[in-house]
Amino acid sequence: MRAERERQRFFDARSVRVPGRAPRWIVPTVKVALVIADAFAVAFSFIAAFTLRQGASAFAADGGLAWSEAFAPYGALMLFVVGIRLLSFRYCDLYRVRGEFSFVDDAMHIFKATAIGSLLIVAAAFLYRGGFEFRAFSYSRSVFVVDFLLVLLSVGLIRLIIRSVQTFVRSRQINLIPTLVVGRGHESSLFIREMRERPALGYRVIGVVDTKLGEANQSDSYEGVPVVGTLQELPEAIRDSGANEVIIADSEVNGDALFEVMMRCGRRRGVEFRIAPSLFNCLPRKTEIDQIGVLPMIRLFREPLSSSARILKRTSDLIISALAVALLLPLWLLIAVLIKLDSKGPVFYTQERVGMDGRLFLLYKFRTMVANADSELHREYQRAFIAGRAEANLGNEQKPTYKLLADPRITRVGKLLRKSSLDEVPQLWNVLLGDMSIVGPRPPIPYEVEAYELWHRKRLDMKPGLTGLWQVSGRNRLPFEEMVRLDLFYIENWSLLLDLKIILRTGFVMLGREGY
Repeated sequence: MRAERERQRFFDARSVRVPGRAPRWIVPTVKVALVIADAFAVAFSFIAAFTLRQGASAFAADGGLAWSEAFAPYGALMLFVVGIRLLSFRYCDLYRVRGEFSFVDDAMHIFKATAIGSLLIVAAAFLYRGGFEFRAFSYSRSVFVVDFLLVLLSVGLIRLIIRSVQTFVRSRQINLIPTLVVGRGHESSLFIREMRERPALGYRVIGVVDTKLGEANQSDSYEGVPVVGTLQELPEAIRDSGANEVIIADSEVNGDALFEVMMRCGRRRGVEFRIAPSLFNCLPRKTEIDQIGVLPMIRLFREPLSSSARILKRTSDLIISALAVALLLPLWLLIAVLIKLDSKGPVFYTQERVGMDGRLFLLYKFRTMVANADSELHREYQRAFIAGRAEANLGNEQKPTYKLLADPRITRVGKLLRKSSLDEVPQLWNVLLGDMSIVGPRPPIPYEVEAYELWHRKRLDMKPGLTGLWQVSGRNRLPFEEMVRLDLFYIENWSLLLDLKIILRTGFVMLGREGY
């Protein structure tokens, strides 16, 4: 009853819900239009650069659309030029139209994207050389310099027009981002006033979330904005109000409570969290600092890896897994024969596992147990292991062992495969399919995830791996919570160099027969 009375003191979050910011097709349409405009601008700039530097027309004299003889070697590069430019624009986030923006930041991104694109185009030109037909042709470097300048100007002009239209529309209170503010302190008051006075920044504060329930001076509004609930009710407030962003502006907010609420909200709702700079005590390591008006804000990453980092990691996964599958194919055939000779049943064992963001997938392994083995023994042990109970340690205090050793279900060949970790090799197929990565947290079984505490689920923020930091840092000698901490350390500190170190250390672990 008391909770109900407290809840009635706040506005119903559904009452502050605003109409849709814009039809769902608007933003994708704008992005497609930007891509098309950029493609035309890039092609025009390349043609204009040739005309200005060489003093010749890019088109044939008969008035058709064919390239002139002088421009033909450059025309052979046109697809490379347009493709590389668009990819560099995407890489530098030039197609982001949501949220706040700065003309200065946009200019810096355009310069970076144009410079990267020009370097790649020059490299492509002197490596490809227009194909076999123009293999002896020498390209003019000055054409590429002029092209760089023209692209910088034309793409900059396109972004200036788009941003000007965006500013005009927002100043008319159209298509603003519905935002909730957490807290009633100085930062929250300043943010609310700033957003109210400068709608061109793109935000509409629709509600305030209180962090101190039970105070006598509570009211139904703060700075003219309805109070829609408490911190514990934030997930429901987000759902009912339709908020797209949450600004955390209370320096006294409890970090643990905030973390728990953010975990309950998750990434699937597409909500961005930002936090005032005074709250460094509850920040994860991966953050991004930007500015809304005169206010500095720290955006909490919704994804553990940036777009470029995900592309880099996925590319390395594909290269390594493809090479490994090709090199290990004879070994696969040998293992398959040994499994068939040792016991009845299929060569491969498939099991449902939990991947990134809780997605289920089928994991492939060489079968190391008798066919149709009962999983209840493993299920009971994993519950004890995750709960941290003493009986999960099957060794002793000096040499702890968190693994079922005397498992009657394991075959003779299975023991050898597990000792050498070769039973894991078929997971290279999972890497190729995109369910897993070469390096990452161990993929859990669904009944293991059911026993997780809330903070344990953070290890699902990245694709599971064939190997990982836990596997090379003690493996079965580590309790579950230490394993999770290692996984979270890896997620927060990922780099390609760290992956390489783990892969190399995995080789030494396998040679030392520490797999089981």
